[in-house]
Amino acid sequence: MSAQGGNSPAHDVWADLRLTTQARIGLGRAGNSLPTTRVLEFAAAHAAARDAVHDPLDADAFAATLTDLGLGEPLRVASQARSRGEYLRRPDLGRQPAAGTELPEAATDIGIVLADGLSPRALVDHAHGMVKALVEAFDGRYTIAPPVIATQARVALGDHIGAALGVTTMIVIIGERPGLSVADSLGIYLTHRPQVGRTDADRNCISNIHPPDGLGYAAAAGVTAALVAGARSLGRSGVDLKDTSRQELDTAAVVSLEPAQE
Repeated sequence: MSAQGGNSPAHDVWADLRLTTQARIGLGRAGNSLPTTRVLEFAAAHAAARDAVHDPLDADAFAATLTDLGLGEPLRVASQARSRGEYLRRPDLGRQPAAGTELPEAATDIGIVLADGLSPRALVDHAHGMVKALVEAFDGRYTIAPPVIATQARVALGDHIGAALGVTTMIVIIGERPGLSVADSLGIYLTHRPQVGRTDADRNCISNIHPPDGLGYAAAAGVTAALVAGARSLGRSGVDLKDTSRQELDTAAVVSLEPAQE
Protein backbone atom coordinates (compact mmCIF):
# COMPACT_ATOMS: atom_id res chain seq x y z
CA MET A 1 0.00 0.00 0.00
CA SER A 2 1.23 3.49 -0.77
CA ALA A 3 1.13 6.35 1.73
CA GLN A 4 -2.02 7.58 -0.01
CA GLY A 5 -3.70 4.22 0.50
CA GLY A 6 -3.47 3.04 -3.12
CA ASN A 7 -1.52 0.15 -4.57
CA SER A 8 2.02 0.99 -5.73
CA PRO A 9 2.93 -0.21 -9.24
CA ALA A 10 4.70 -3.55 -9.38
CA HIS A 11 8.43 -3.37 -9.86
CA ASP A 12 9.50 -4.45 -13.37
CA VAL A 13 12.30 -6.93 -12.69
CA TRP A 14 13.07 -7.16 -16.44
CA ALA A 15 13.72 -3.44 -16.97
CA ASP A 16 17.49 -3.56 -16.45
CA LEU A 17 17.90 -6.73 -18.50
CA ARG A 18 16.06 -5.19 -21.47
CA LEU A 19 18.80 -2.56 -21.67
CA THR A 20 21.33 -5.28 -22.51
CA THR A 21 19.54 -6.99 -25.41
CA GLN A 22 17.30 -6.31 -28.40
CA ALA A 23 15.48 -9.60 -27.77
CA ARG A 24 11.91 -9.49 -26.51
CA ILE A 25 12.04 -10.62 -22.91
CA GLY A 26 9.67 -10.28 -19.95
CA LEU A 27 6.78 -9.06 -22.09
CA GLY A 28 4.20 -9.53 -19.37
CA ARG A 29 0.56 -10.29 -20.00
CA ALA A 30 -2.89 -8.80 -19.88
CA GLY A 31 -5.26 -11.62 -19.07
CA ASN A 32 -4.55 -14.38 -21.61
CA SER A 33 -2.80 -12.04 -24.05
CA LEU A 34 0.14 -9.66 -24.26
CA PRO A 35 -0.18 -6.06 -23.10
CA THR A 36 -1.32 -3.73 -25.88
CA THR A 37 2.02 -1.91 -25.93
CA ARG A 38 3.89 -5.15 -26.62
CA VAL A 39 1.45 -6.14 -29.37
CA LEU A 40 1.95 -2.79 -31.08
CA GLU A 41 5.72 -3.04 -30.74
CA PHE A 42 5.63 -6.48 -32.37
CA ALA A 43 3.47 -5.22 -35.23
CA ALA A 44 5.82 -2.28 -35.86
CA ALA A 45 8.89 -4.56 -35.86
CA HIS A 46 7.19 -6.98 -38.24
CA ALA A 47 6.31 -4.12 -40.60
CA ALA A 48 9.89 -2.82 -40.52
CA ALA A 49 11.23 -6.27 -41.37
CA ARG A 50 8.81 -6.64 -44.29
CA ASP A 51 9.68 -3.19 -45.61
CA ALA A 52 13.40 -3.96 -45.35
CA VAL A 53 12.96 -7.08 -47.48
CA HIS A 54 10.66 -5.62 -50.13
CA ASP A 55 11.95 -2.05 -50.61
CA PRO A 56 14.32 -2.08 -53.61
CA LEU A 57 17.77 -0.50 -53.57
CA ASP A 58 18.07 2.87 -55.32
CA ALA A 59 21.37 1.97 -56.98
CA ASP A 60 22.00 5.43 -58.41
CA ALA A 61 21.59 7.21 -55.09
CA PHE A 62 23.59 4.52 -53.33
CA ALA A 63 26.47 4.74 -55.82
CA ALA A 64 26.70 8.49 -55.21
CA THR A 65 27.43 7.86 -51.53
CA LEU A 66 30.53 5.82 -52.38
CA THR A 67 32.44 8.38 -54.45
CA ASP A 68 34.54 9.68 -51.54
CA LEU A 69 36.02 6.27 -50.71
CA GLY A 70 38.74 6.59 -53.32
CA LEU A 71 38.11 3.19 -54.91
CA GLY A 72 36.94 4.38 -58.30
CA GLU A 73 33.55 4.55 -59.98
CA PRO A 74 31.31 1.73 -58.73
CA LEU A 75 30.43 -0.98 -61.24
CA ARG A 76 26.91 -2.40 -61.56
CA VAL A 77 25.73 -6.00 -61.79
CA ALA A 78 22.21 -7.42 -61.66
CA SER A 79 21.26 -11.03 -61.07
CA GLN A 80 18.92 -13.04 -63.26
CA ALA A 81 16.02 -12.21 -60.91
CA ARG A 82 14.03 -9.59 -62.81
CA SER A 83 12.02 -8.28 -59.86
CA ARG A 84 12.04 -8.25 -56.09
CA GLY A 85 9.24 -10.78 -56.01
CA GLU A 86 11.10 -13.18 -58.32
CA TYR A 87 14.25 -12.73 -56.26
CA LEU A 88 12.41 -13.82 -53.11
CA ARG A 89 10.71 -16.78 -54.82
CA ARG A 90 13.77 -17.97 -56.77
CA PRO A 91 16.99 -17.83 -54.72
CA ASP A 92 18.79 -19.69 -57.53
CA LEU A 93 18.33 -16.74 -59.91
CA GLY A 94 19.94 -14.41 -57.39
CA ARG A 95 23.14 -16.47 -57.59
CA GLN A 96 23.55 -16.00 -61.35
CA PRO A 97 24.47 -12.78 -63.21
CA ALA A 98 22.02 -11.43 -65.74
CA ALA A 99 22.62 -12.35 -69.37
CA GLY A 100 25.16 -10.12 -71.07
CA THR A 101 26.92 -9.11 -67.85
CA GLU A 102 30.47 -7.95 -68.57
CA LEU A 103 33.07 -6.71 -66.11
CA PRO A 104 36.56 -5.34 -66.78
CA GLU A 105 39.40 -7.49 -65.49
CA ALA A 106 40.92 -5.86 -62.43
CA ALA A 107 43.50 -8.46 -61.35
CA THR A 108 43.69 -6.97 -57.84
CA ASP A 109 44.18 -8.46 -54.41
CA ILE A 110 40.71 -7.57 -53.11
CA GLY A 111 37.30 -7.29 -54.72
CA ILE A 112 34.32 -5.80 -52.89
CA VAL A 113 30.71 -6.55 -53.81
CA LEU A 114 27.96 -4.48 -52.20
CA ALA A 115 24.85 -6.66 -52.49
CA ASP A 116 21.32 -5.66 -51.54
CA GLY A 117 20.48 -9.18 -50.34
CA LEU A 118 17.48 -9.47 -48.08
CA SER A 119 17.85 -5.97 -46.63
CA PRO A 120 18.76 -3.18 -49.07
CA ARG A 121 18.18 -0.83 -46.15
CA ALA A 122 21.17 -2.34 -44.33
CA LEU A 123 23.37 -1.56 -47.32
CA VAL A 124 22.18 2.06 -47.42
CA ASP A 125 22.62 2.50 -43.68
CA HIS A 126 25.97 0.80 -43.16
CA ALA A 127 27.90 -0.02 -46.36
CA HIS A 128 29.77 3.29 -46.62
CA GLY A 129 31.03 3.11 -43.05
CA MET A 130 31.88 -0.57 -43.44
CA VAL A 131 33.91 -0.12 -46.63
CA LYS A 132 35.71 2.88 -45.19
CA ALA A 133 36.68 0.82 -42.14
CA LEU A 134 37.93 -1.99 -44.40
CA VAL A 135 40.13 0.37 -46.39
CA GLU A 136 41.59 1.70 -43.14
CA ALA A 137 42.15 -1.82 -41.79
CA PHE A 138 43.93 -2.94 -44.97
CA ASP A 139 46.17 0.12 -44.60
CA GLY A 140 47.49 0.06 -48.16
CA ARG A 141 48.70 -3.56 -48.00
CA TYR A 142 46.44 -4.72 -50.86
CA THR A 143 45.22 -3.46 -54.19
CA ILE A 144 41.42 -3.06 -54.26
CA ALA A 145 39.16 -3.18 -57.31
CA PRO A 146 36.37 -0.63 -57.81
CA PRO A 147 33.34 -1.71 -55.75
CA VAL A 148 30.56 -3.60 -57.50
CA ILE A 149 26.95 -2.83 -56.64
CA ALA A 150 24.90 -6.01 -57.08
CA THR A 151 21.10 -5.94 -57.11
CA GLN A 152 18.69 -8.82 -56.47
CA ALA A 153 21.84 -10.58 -55.30
CA ARG A 154 22.64 -13.66 -53.26
CA VAL A 155 26.09 -14.35 -51.81
CA ALA A 156 27.18 -16.75 -54.56
CA LEU A 157 26.82 -14.02 -57.18
CA GLY A 158 30.13 -12.78 -55.79
CA ASP A 159 31.86 -15.89 -57.17
CA HIS A 160 30.90 -14.92 -60.73
CA ILE A 161 31.96 -11.33 -60.13
CA GLY A 162 35.25 -12.26 -58.49
CA ALA A 163 36.15 -14.69 -61.27
CA ALA A 164 35.37 -12.08 -63.93
CA LEU A 165 37.38 -9.38 -62.18
CA GLY A 166 40.27 -11.76 -61.52
CA VAL A 167 40.61 -10.82 -57.85
CA THR A 168 42.45 -12.97 -55.33
CA THR A 169 39.98 -12.52 -52.47
CA MET A 170 36.33 -11.53 -52.79
CA ILE A 171 34.47 -9.73 -50.02
CA VAL A 172 30.70 -9.69 -50.35
CA ILE A 173 28.97 -7.17 -48.09
CA ILE A 174 25.28 -8.04 -48.10
CA GLY A 175 22.05 -7.11 -46.35
CA GLU A 176 21.10 -9.92 -43.99
CA ARG A 177 17.63 -11.37 -43.47
CA PRO A 178 15.74 -8.96 -41.17
CA GLY A 179 14.40 -10.22 -37.89
CA LEU A 180 11.91 -8.83 -35.42
CA SER A 181 14.72 -7.15 -33.49
CA VAL A 182 17.00 -5.94 -36.30
CA ALA A 183 16.07 -4.93 -39.86
CA ASP A 184 19.34 -3.31 -40.96
CA SER A 185 22.07 -5.87 -40.31
CA LEU A 186 24.98 -6.47 -42.70
CA GLY A 187 26.97 -9.64 -43.26
CA ILE A 188 30.42 -10.05 -44.79
CA TYR A 189 31.27 -13.20 -46.76
CA LEU A 190 34.91 -13.76 -47.67
CA THR A 191 35.96 -16.16 -50.44
CA HIS A 192 39.60 -16.70 -51.39
CA ARG A 193 40.21 -17.36 -55.09
CA PRO A 194 36.54 -17.05 -56.04
CA GLN A 195 35.25 -19.19 -58.87
CA VAL A 196 31.87 -20.42 -60.01
CA GLY A 197 30.84 -23.48 -58.01
CA ARG A 198 32.24 -22.46 -54.64
CA THR A 199 30.07 -23.52 -51.70
CA ASP A 200 29.43 -22.09 -48.24
CA ALA A 201 32.17 -24.38 -46.94
CA ASP A 202 34.62 -22.26 -48.97
CA ARG A 203 33.59 -19.00 -47.29
CA ASN A 204 34.00 -17.23 -43.97
CA CYS A 205 31.18 -15.12 -42.58
CA ILE A 206 31.08 -12.13 -40.24
CA SER A 207 27.52 -11.36 -39.21
CA ASN A 208 25.35 -8.95 -37.25
CA ILE A 209 27.07 -5.71 -38.34
CA HIS A 210 24.83 -2.79 -37.39
CA PRO A 211 26.32 -0.30 -34.94
CA PRO A 212 25.63 0.92 -32.34
CA ASP A 213 23.68 -2.16 -31.20
CA GLY A 214 25.46 -4.79 -33.28
CA LEU A 215 29.05 -5.39 -34.34
CA GLY A 216 30.85 -2.14 -35.16
CA TYR A 217 32.57 -1.29 -38.43
CA ALA A 218 36.09 -1.23 -36.99
CA ALA A 219 35.65 -4.56 -35.21
CA ALA A 220 34.22 -6.22 -38.32
CA ALA A 221 36.99 -4.75 -40.46
CA GLY A 222 39.62 -6.06 -38.04
CA VAL A 223 38.25 -9.59 -38.28
CA THR A 224 38.03 -9.32 -42.07
CA ALA A 225 41.62 -8.09 -42.36
CA ALA A 226 42.81 -11.01 -40.23
CA LEU A 227 40.87 -13.46 -42.39
CA VAL A 228 42.30 -11.96 -45.59
CA ALA A 229 45.83 -12.30 -44.24
CA GLY A 230 45.10 -15.85 -43.10
CA ALA A 231 43.58 -16.83 -46.45
CA ARG A 232 46.59 -15.50 -48.35
CA SER A 233 48.91 -17.46 -46.08
CA LEU A 234 46.82 -20.66 -46.10
CA GLY A 235 45.88 -20.45 -49.75
CA ARG A 236 42.18 -20.93 -49.13
CA SER A 237 39.21 -19.73 -47.09
CA GLY A 238 36.29 -21.52 -45.48
CA VAL A 239 36.21 -24.20 -42.84
CA ASP A 240 40.01 -24.49 -42.68
CA LEU A 241 40.49 -20.76 -42.03
CA LYS A 242 40.05 -19.48 -38.49
CA ASP A 243 39.74 -15.93 -37.19
CA THR A 244 42.94 -15.01 -35.33
CA SER A 245 42.11 -11.37 -34.69
CA ARG A 246 41.01 -12.03 -31.10
CA GLN A 247 44.23 -13.92 -30.37
CA GLU A 248 46.24 -10.99 -31.72
CA LEU A 249 44.31 -8.57 -29.51
CA ASP A 250 44.80 -10.79 -26.45
CA THR A 251 48.53 -11.05 -27.17
CA ALA A 252 48.81 -7.30 -27.56
CA ALA A 253 47.00 -6.79 -24.26
CA VAL A 254 49.40 -9.15 -22.48
CA VAL A 255 52.42 -7.42 -23.99
CA SER A 256 51.10 -4.01 -22.96
CA LEU A 257 50.83 -5.19 -19.35
CA GLU A 258 54.44 -6.34 -19.17
CA PRO A 259 56.78 -3.90 -17.39
CA ALA A 260 59.05 -1.88 -19.65
CA GLN A 261 62.59 -3.21 -19.90
CA GLU A 262 65.34 -0.92 -18.67
